[in-house]
Amino acid sequence: MPTKQNIKVAVDAVVFGYTSKEGLSVLLIKRNIQPFKDTWALPGGLVGDDEALEDAIQRELKEETGVNINYLEQLYSFGKPGRDPRNRVISITYYGLVKPDAFELHADTDAADVGWFNIKKLPPLAFDHQEILNAAHERLKSKMLYQPVGFELLDERFPFSELEKLYMAVLDRPIDRRNFKKKITKFGFLEETTEKQALYGAGRPGNLFRFNEQKYFQQQKEGINFEI
Repeated sequence: MPTKQNIKVAVDAVVFGYTSKEGLSVLLIKRNIQPFKDTWALPGGLVGDDEALEDAIQRELKEETGVNINYLEQLYSFGKPGRDPRNRVISITYYGLVKPDAFELHADTDAADVGWFNIKKLPPLAFDHQEILNAAHERLKSKMLYQPVGFELLDERFPFSELEKLYMAVLDRPIDRRNFKKKITKFGFLEETTEKQALYGAGRPGNLFRFNEQKYFQQQKEGINFEI
């Protein structure tokens, strides 16, 4: 018996941003079409018939937010019947972590507005986008525990406390600072410099650190076991 099928394919992106001052945030658009008009949502949309998934998510991000990101990691497929009131839609989702200050936002096409929202102060989201966002956050947390993530969000030379803040913001929990430093420095790709941290109050300035990407990739080839 032939299967009746009228399924559409979409892509959605969970773009996390991090700054030391604002912590972890998420890029959202305000929809200017039904359903969920005037409701905040993840950037995304339908995939063209002749379009690769990776091209579709890049296009949707650029069109709706003005953001151009070279690489996003595929997250998961969301396809429960009824998740979109218009049609049966399967969404292939992607996620990434960027430095918000590097982008100039511009809402267009299906988006009336675009902005960064602190992950702890999110508005109600359209469709099942809160579920998608939660899944992406869990994936990011998990990834940070087995792979160095986010060094590109820090300055080229940074105080170790900034790396601690990044991990605590993404993991959304305190960390054992002494054990964290002991574990992460033993790999050798985090190098302590002789340059001192600038302090504007009392206290003894500590040395700055830098991430040796070349050493990390070499260790990765040799089989690094990175567990925090």
